[in-house]
Amino acid sequence: MSRFFRSGDDSSSESSSEEEELYSEEEEEEEQEDESEEEEDEDEEESEEESSSDEEGGKKSGAARFLRGPSNDSESEESDDDTPKTLKSAKDKQIAELESIIDTIEKRQKISDWGAISVEFDKLNRQAAKISERGQTPKLYIKALVEIEDAMNETISKQKVTPKKMNATSARGLNAVKQKIKKLKQDYQSQIDAYRQDPLDFLASDEEEEPPAPKPKKIRAEDLIAQVDDDQEGFSTVGPGGKTLQFTPESIFKHLRGILESRGKKNTDRLEQIKIMEKLYEVAVTPYQQIKVLLTIVSARFDLSSGGSTSMPLEHWKAAEKEISTLFEVLESNREYIVIENAEEWDDDEKPPTLQPGEKYIKIPGSIVSYVERLDDELTRSLQNIDPHTSEYIERLTDEGSLYNVIFRGLLYYENLAKDPSLQTPQDSLNRIVMRRLEHVYFKPSQVVKILEENAWKSVPSGVESTITPRGSVTDATNLLNVLCNYLFVNSEGIIRARAMLCQIYFLALHDEYYKARDMMLMSHLQETIGSFDVQTQILYNRTLVQVGLCAFRKGLVYEAQNTLQEICGSGRQKELLAQGVMIQRYAQVSPEQERLEKQRQLPFHMHINLELLECVYLTCSMLLEIPLLAQTGSSPDIKKRVISKTYRRMLEYHERQIFTGPPENTRDHVMQASRALAAGEWKKATNFIHSIKIWDLMPNTDEIKTMLSKQIQEEGLRTYLFTYAPFYDTLAISTLSSMFELEDRKVSAIVSKMISHEELAAALDQVTSTVIFRKGVELSRLQSLALTLSDKAAQLIETNERTLEQRTQGTANAFDRRGGQNQRGGRGAGQRTGRGGPRTGGTGQRQAGGTQFTGGVLSGAVRG
Repeated sequence: MSRFFRSGDDSSSESSSEEEELYSEEEEEEEQEDESEEEEDEDEEESEEESSSDEEGGKKSGAARFLRGPSNDSESEESDDDTPKTLKSAKDKQIAELESIIDTIEKRQKISDWGAISVEFDKLNRQAAKISERGQTPKLYIKALVEIEDAMNETISKQKVTPKKMNATSARGLNAVKQKIKKLKQDYQSQIDAYRQDPLDFLASDEEEEPPAPKPKKIRAEDLIAQVDDDQEGFSTVGPGGKTLQFTPESIFKHLRGILESRGKKNTDRLEQIKIMEKLYEVAVTPYQQIKVLLTIVSARFDLSSGGSTSMPLEHWKAAEKEISTLFEVLESNREYIVIENAEEWDDDEKPPTLQPGEKYIKIPGSIVSYVERLDDELTRSLQNIDPHTSEYIERLTDEGSLYNVIFRGLLYYENLAKDPSLQTPQDSLNRIVMRRLEHVYFKPSQVVKILEENAWKSVPSGVESTITPRGSVTDATNLLNVLCNYLFVNSEGIIRARAMLCQIYFLALHDEYYKARDMMLMSHLQETIGSFDVQTQILYNRTLVQVGLCAFRKGLVYEAQNTLQEICGSGRQKELLAQGVMIQRYAQVSPEQERLEKQRQLPFHMHINLELLECVYLTCSMLLEIPLLAQTGSSPDIKKRVISKTYRRMLEYHERQIFTGPPENTRDHVMQASRALAAGEWKKATNFIHSIKIWDLMPNTDEIKTMLSKQIQEEGLRTYLFTYAPFYDTLAISTLSSMFELEDRKVSAIVSKMISHEELAAALDQVTSTVIFRKGVELSRLQSLALTLSDKAAQLIETNERTLEQRTQGTANAFDRRGGQNQRGGRGAGQRTGRGGPRTGGTGQRQAGGTQFTGGVLSGAVRG
């Protein structure tokens, strides 16, 4: 019988009542849809479709119903008449799904399949989160957490006493469940404790029906506009799930824990996390909350530049510097809180730590020195990536003053911690921060260092004092360097100690203390072990060596300067060795990783040593040493040839091969033309070439350096003249040499006496007549020198010919016998000849086989006759 022809019996009333209940449930579900997430909307729509498809078969009308077969009609009629109809709301279905997940977990617990339990546990947490968003947390979920924790503890205790180990999958699942339960317990600790005290009483309230949620009132447009006007920005921070985040002092640690857990994960918005932490710091009340938020936000800012090639954004660097300074202020005003590396993490987010009886400090885990070092490294990386010839570089460089203040405050903080031996402050942390302070000072002039120190003390409260560098006691930059370096000499070892020594040597050389710097360099013996240090220390060693050489040049010590600079400048790799640029070798293959490391090692531009000035000093010193040496070996070939600078010799030979040489254009051309003029005895011309080099203006005391160079060129010009023209003189007056080179008679006598004592000049100095008497026969003339050279080369040629002949004849005794059976020795020129080119006479008259007959010549004929 068709449903449409039924009378109004009980079934029709039941169906009408069921439809009313369905409509009421649908209205309730529509009210709850505004508060639920998109996932719940999809679940409710599926549940409504399922319920309508299962229980509203009679409602379907039209073609959809009459297209079905008679069997389906009969089955639907029987089901309508026989089976009772029950409707389940979306909440009931979610509870049922929760129960099924718990049932699956219990089954897996019986076989200890913790890998599957971990997967099901994740489903359980997601399902419980969905239900919790409608109202309270389900009691079944709390019960399941307790049971899983008990099962987990039982399994762990069994594993400790059982020799058989758990497989890798179950072990990973057990560890994952352990970590998840540890986190979840912090959120549901009060409910878990209530369940453990009385499980029956806790679950009894589960069946109580929750009152229906009131219908939301319609918001008028006027109220909405007023609400937006009250909020200045008109926006609020929305967390995952679409809920508005509420920042209160009680929720600070919960938010921080969530941020720390998401740190390092993919698709994490770091900038949004930083904004959240800035708002958390605004609502922080206690010093503990402020310190924890500051430590976390500084770490988050450093995460923005995780790559090695990218630098930290400028605004975040300045914010991090400001937050570290604020951290120091909070720690100084609340001395009972200390941030130290060896402290334990406090796990309880609800209850902050308090001072226990017998303790003086509340320890918070963290590393101030790591923050200071990272801030310093980020500034260096930023300066590396900025064009040094722009105003942006100068503006960025002004931040070094604020960075030095942070380093100084950090040093004072660690000094304060070191005063209490019970804290066991690591000495390495103090050494590292002292080294950072030293590295910002050693390459600067003393005036700049003094300004840095004065500004640093201004930012420190008057009650804070330093034990290493007391206030007002270190007014001179040299004393400051000595104090810092001596502290590191006593309390450190290895690389830090070596770097401190190199920094002090560099500073002494920069301030013209050559002999102190040289003695420290020699006593340190670093030149023997520098190969075993790291690359940064080797770069610092090269910089120090170059600075010592420049200092020797400013002092007028040409030989010492050239000898010191030879190792760096003679290699042709000054840029690479001083970390001032990447050298591209012609045949070298550099991998991208090596190139990236090379770029990271580059020094900022303001720390560079001028390479053009360095080359000018090196070539000038080489000229003053090589030109007299060339003149000496040219006039006395018996002296063993010696090369001081191969680089300079190569440049000089290349310049002499030039057919036409124009006016000098760069530093190298000036030095080469000055060398040719000095070799020809034109010392004034050489002086003009050297003085016209504009790079000397970059050195301090330019006039004094030019005067020193003029004096050196005059002296070396005199030595070159004596070496070149000594064979042509019998006697030479001192006054003549003095007028030629515009030197004092005493100076000329001193130079000549030194040359005689070193056996460089074969002469005697007559003090009565003030003349130089040259000894003849000792030094060879030009013709004699060339003759000796020719004889030496001829002797070498004869030895070569004899060696070649011996190899071809294999050392046989009858090499010159070309007549079979006769052991007669012939020689070159032997044979009978009437004259050069004349007809041959004598000989045997019979030609030997081989095409050439050896007759022996005139001497052979005379012997035979």
